[in-house]
Amino acid sequence: MIFTIAAKELKALFASPLAWVVLTVLQVLLGYTFLRRLDDFLQIQPRLARMANPPGLTEWVAVPTFTTAAAIMLFAVPLLGMRLIAEERRNQTMVFLMSAPLSITEIILGKFVGLFAFLALIIGLVTVMPLALAGTTALDYGLLASLGLGLALLTAAFAAVSLYVSTLTVHPLVAALGAFGLLLAMLLMGETAADGLRARGWRVAAALLQVLSPIKNFEPLGKGVIDTSAIACLILLAAAFLALAIRQLDRRRLRG
Repeated sequence: MIFTIAAKELKALFASPLAWVVLTVLQVLLGYTFLRRLDDFLQIQPRLARMANPPGLTEWVAVPTFTTAAAIMLFAVPLLGMRLIAEERRNQTMVFLMSAPLSITEIILGKFVGLFAFLALIIGLVTVMPLALAGTTALDYGLLASLGLGLALLTAAFAAVSLYVSTLTVHPLVAALGAFGLLLAMLLMGETAADGLRARGWRVAAALLQVLSPIKNFEPLGKGVIDTSAIACLILLAAAFLALAIRQLDRRRLRG
């Protein structure tokens, strides 16, 4: 049933003008970033050839493109995820899901998988850009895989946060603003608070707080470093907010 709900959500996203607008804007911005970095790389290539260990095309072009994609996802995912539960409640169709032979967990995971499938399309399109140059230049496929993994995990965490906030309100726009505000607070405060705890010698607490710093956890993967701690933090963040969404929806069902 999870995949049935996911297919329904994916179909609804492809039928939504907002999703197509977000997808178009993303591709325009990322395409511009990619082509601009590629043009810069071609212009300085003669100078790079004289260096002992010059950065390759993957480092010069792909890394900034994926980093830009990570930043844009901070805005795009709340917009795409705002309607998942909030719109169901506003249209009073949530009662049909609640009365169906489905568990709350299946509903939440189905909606999460549907949203992530759409976001995976965006990640795939970003990855295709540098791969299109594979026939003409050498690429660092290990770095590309790390970038793709990092962006996928980061996007999954953003999607889980957006889904949770969508369970708190009946207004999709409020859900989008709330999710963006929460993600921005994590970005601005998470690492600062963790540094403060490390300065006091509270390393365990600082490590736990690092879970709330998704962009910081993306950084080592964006450099080609498979940091298991960063991967675990991103997975835990997504799992925690999915669990909160399940709990919130279950509490609402009990209240009627």
